[in-house]
Amino acid sequence: MFAIIDVETTGTVYKYGKLTEVAIFLHNGNNITGSFQTLINPEMDIPYSVTKLTGITNEMVADAPKFYEVARKIVELTAGRVFVAHNVNFDYKFIKEEFKRLGYNFSRKTLCTVKLARKILPGYPSYSLGKLCEALDIGINGRHRAGGDAYATVQLFELMLDKLRENPVLSLESQYRLF
Repeated sequence: MFAIIDVETTGTVYKYGKLTEVAIFLHNGNNITGSFQTLINPEMDIPYSVTKLTGITNEMVADAPKFYEVARKIVELTAGRVFVAHNVNFDYKFIKEEFKRLGYNFSRKTLCTVKLARKILPGYPSYSLGKLCEALDIGINGRHRAGGDAYATVQLFELMLDKLRENPVLSLESQYRLF
């Protein structure tokens, strides 16, 4: 049903940046049913500011698979699932652009946990993943790494699903977008 995803990249602009790491947690609406995580060789230098933030170095990705080597796995894991991420536009656009460079049109329904949290969990001063998780006592083991951030997003998503089950203020499906 859901593919909860986080990516790390060489920058903030999807047209010019490339992926350096991806994590995907498959979720059936109740719990995790599978996962995939890998570093990705972006075939370009990782800026120092990005390395400082993520800890991902050029040396770490030197022998990692290139995007085209994991593209099929990403297609298979996300097929028929809603692409869920915290600030989904960022992660989705980077992945979509990587596929576009390969000549493939990647299209999935998306769900943004930032937008969903603002509706289901109103009143927090910040909806950034770090601040929201801190306020909700959700630990992040590996902040600014795909696996740590994706797993924290899973926990946040599960909390919101529980809230929706208790008081269905909106339909989850009404929050999906198709790019």
